[in-house]
Amino acid sequence: MSQGSSVTPRPQKPPAVRDGHITCVGVRKVFFDIQRGQEIVALDDLNLDIKPGTFLAILGPSGCGKTTLLNILAGFERRSAGDVLIDGDVIRGPGPDRGVVFQDYALFPWLTVAKNVAYGLVERGRSRRDAVREAERWLGQVGLQGFGEKYPHELSGGMRQRVALIRVLANDSKILLMDEPFAALDALTRETLQRELAALWQRTGKTIVFITHNVDEAIYLGDRVAIMSARPGRIKSMIDVDLARPRDITSDQFNERRRLATQELQTELVHPEWTW
Repeated sequence: MSQGSSVTPRPQKPPAVRDGHITCVGVRKVFFDIQRGQEIVALDDLNLDIKPGTFLAILGPSGCGKTTLLNILAGFERRSAGDVLIDGDVIRGPGPDRGVVFQDYALFPWLTVAKNVAYGLVERGRSRRDAVREAERWLGQVGLQGFGEKYPHELSGGMRQRVALIRVLANDSKILLMDEPFAALDALTRETLQRELAALWQRTGKTIVFITHNVDEAIYLGDRVAIMSARPGRIKSMIDVDLARPRDITSDQFNERRRLATQELQTELVHPEWTW
């Protein structure tokens, strides 16, 4: 397991792979604060190398740029400097190789559950009949068989988030980007979806980048946990979570990694910029 607070070394040359390899080299993102009339540096010299099939959880203090980083990976935001590559190709915008799951579900309220899941498949050329059949198969994988004809407002929050997740998985993107998808759920539903996501990841082998504020969630889900510094965000340290799945959150090994992640985060909770 990697320990301490050493910064991830800046990769010299991105490897040529074609399976969902994410490389960030010297990434910088600057916003302009109109009210203050000044630039805000959200990310600065951020370097990250995510191997294909890795489940990477990202932790960091509020405002450190976690969501900004995810939006850059998704192609929703343009970086101000540096390079972001997928399998050696520079990201220039959103693409079918990346699926995004948001905290607020983002389902179409006028479509049934099955048609929500099937929507992306139809857009990519599948017949409606085949797409709905595929959607029903995915619904069965997350315990929602029989709910295909329901509408999103008829489902609980946990059920809606299951639909949002499999809608992305059904499109077979090689990379899954998740922005605190379970944050608004109750504790029991959150734990259930964590187990289901871990099982789905093991079956699909996708590269997953998962933003969270929850240390236990990061250790439970991630192969690796990236700790970000306070703004401007950088990758401060990386923790390897080489524990067997399903993980026992009461084990000594789990608690060891929890303590390390918590210690790394606590050093970022007081920051000179915050003492105005």
